[in-house]
Amino acid sequence: MKKSFADQFIATIEWLAAMFVGIVALNIFVNVLLRKFFSTSIPDYYDFGRMLLGILIFWGIAATSYRGGHITVDLLWGAAGVRQKRVIDVFATLVLLFVVTVQTMMLFDKVRLTYVDHVLTYDLNIPTWPFYAVAWAGDVCAVVLIAVRTWRLVFNPDSLRDAHFEPTVQDIEKASLEH
Repeated sequence: MKKSFADQFIATIEWLAAMFVGIVALNIFVNVLLRKFFSTSIPDYYDFGRMLLGILIFWGIAATSYRGGHITVDLLWGAAGVRQKRVIDVFATLVLLFVVTVQTMMLFDKVRLTYVDHVLTYDLNIPTWPFYAVAWAGDVCAVVLIAVRTWRLVFNPDSLRDAHFEPTVQDIEKASLEH
């Protein structure tokens, strides 16, 4: 079955987030090896690590926001009926969309200020704004994915079905109708 553009975009975001996990791990691993065996370290290791961790966080938000695989508290949702569960899902996703959109605007301001102030790393004097820009791009992707999730929750909830994650509201509806 051919994936839609949105599904391909989502898969790409998830792969990018995974790639950033690998880059952060590699940065730590190489620096530990250099310190242990050669009594040296990567120049600007701390700055790179800090900025790469920020990138990882924002791309991780993008990857988890669409799937809804992040930590949730389902006390109210679990006690609600099928229709109320869908309303809660849509409301929660709209709130998440609002919060991440505001966060994205604030992060863009940080990218702009870092560029204007010409902030550099300590050892190599590398401009830091590109790292902030990559983190911001992850946040933009999060906004797009949350908007896609909201659209699908409202107009096409079956498209959110994924065998690797919890059942959708529609799965629960179907199961309750069968019994």
